[in-house]
Amino acid sequence: MRSRRSMRALLLCAALAFAGVAVAVDTTPPLADPLLQQRYYELTHELRCMQCQNEALADSSAGLAADLRVQVHELLLAGQSDDQIRDHMVARYGEFILFRPRMSWRNSWLWAAPTLLMLVGVIIGWRVMRARSRLVASEEADSNGESLEL
Repeated sequence: MRSRRSMRALLLCAALAFAGVAVAVDTTPPLADPLLQQRYYELTHELRCMQCQNEALADSSAGLAADLRVQVHELLLAGQSDDQIRDHMVARYGEFILFRPRMSWRNSWLWAAPTLLMLVGVIIGWRVMRARSRLVASEEADSNGESLEL
């Protein structure tokens, strides 16, 4: 009885361990050159699926993502650099396809906003603390003055 349970648990663990292989998304054939394959891997993980919008091309099972993976594969085989491939994708799909958008004047407020908001928060916190310390000091002065008069 105990051996059956342990055998079932072992089979379940093995099935879960190999489940990721069974649902592999990327069906493009691997590139012969390991450096090209690594570049393909990196590019498909930094380009966004235009249909899923929050998944990388490498992780998406959408048909459009499969087409874009094939396109990246073909562009790598054609000898294009990573920047050329990114430029090609941005020209066709816009900056949204990049998970890490490039710095430009159009999106500079996105890059500056966290710093500016942090600075505003520090200034507000400093002013609140200064106002509270003045309030505490004035209350102490008032209480000292009242106790002397009694």
